Amino acid sequence: MGPNIGIVSCGFAGDRQFVTNPYIQSVRYSRGVPLVLPIVRSDRLIGEYTRLCDGFLFCGGEDITPLLFGEEPRMGNGRTDVTVDLFQLRLMKRVLKTGKPVLSICRGMQVLCAASGGTIWQDLSLIPGGTLDHMQKSAGRDEVSHRIRTERGTLLHGFTGPRLLVNSFHHQAVNLPGKDVRVSARSGDGVIEAVEVKDHPFAVGVQWHPECMYRTSPEMRELFRGFISRALAGRTNPVH
Repeated sequence: MGPNIGIVSCGFAGDRQFVTNPYIQSVRYSRGVPLVLPIVRSDRLIGEYTRLCDGFLFCGGEDITPLLFGEEPRMGNGRTDVTVDLFQLRLMKRVLKTGKPVLSICRGMQVLCAASGGTIWQDLSLIPGGTLDHMQKSAGRDEVSHRIRTERGTLLHGFTGPRLLVNSFHHQAVNLPGKDVRVSARSGDGVIEAVEVKDHPFAVGVQWHPECMYRTSPEMRELFRGFISRALAGRTNPVH
């Protein structure tokens, strides 16, 4: 049996919690066992999550409450939910301490950086000099939007190579990555597109949505397979 992958709830839709299907399918097709982790206000259950799962997938979603990364709201900041934020930040901090693999996508990458003491550009319009349009308006979410360049010597570079075409659905971006977090990819306008935690077996964040490109992109499949294989290896040889 494949490794247990905790897919962290994206948030609330009314009285329901949700995870969109491409996350689940990408884990499944990569031979992981997808387990959806609901939002809870319990340190005990968060501890159970970290023991139960061999790896963790933090998904996309809405904006993070700015006060949680040391700022007050600026023009352009979007809808937030502090209950979701506090749960995901607490869980991320616990997960990083375990050394278990974590793949963080879009908002998930921003949660990774905020949990490490980093900051977020609350809207791309606040970045000096201007940026590309990072909120694509294509017919499908699997279509590509712009190029990125990965940094040599990073895990991401090993999975995808030096250059990559990605999709793009975000109006915020990482500003300061945080303690022990290195930038592993940028777009042509300098926006941070991927990060990794130094000296961690596998803690990777990407700003785009590889789960939506899983069927069309060999590089995205390689990224997911690398994540799942590290989770399986960690279950066989746990980090102490």
